[in-house]
Amino acid sequence: MTTAIADILEGFEFLEDWEDRYRYVIELGRELEPLTDDERSEENRVHGCVSQVWLSKSIRKDSDKGPILYYKGDSDAHIVRGLVAIVLAQYSGVSAQEILETDIEGIFNKIGLKEHLTPQRSNGLSSMVQRIKDDASAALALN
Repeated sequence: MTTAIADILEGFEFLEDWEDRYRYVIELGRELEPLTDDERSEENRVHGCVSQVWLSKSIRKDSDKGPILYYKGDSDAHIVRGLVAIVLAQYSGVSAQEILETDIEGIFNKIGLKEHLTPQRSNGLSSMVQRIKDDASAALALN
């Protein structure tokens, strides 16, 4: 994943039409690093999503920041894959504490994302975010 969340937000600012924004979301999904077959496991599958979604995590300890969580993700649906890319741009490579403190809903509202998603996609997006927050809480508990 090479696109930072600030760049994604800037990209959305330039696109007024939601058809163009959906194309942008799909394009972001195409930038995700592919998962291996092993990473497409039941353990990595995100439950609560209508589409198949996988989040593979690794954790590294940082003496100053505590656990840092890194994610790779994928989906079998183009738009959902783009949503995975947006979520990972915000959460992958940051500390567990930062994950728990981040207002991702504010980011989604800033780009108008939630109001333009179907209820199923919105629920799936919430499931992805909750999975990452649960991972962060568990990583802090083990620290």
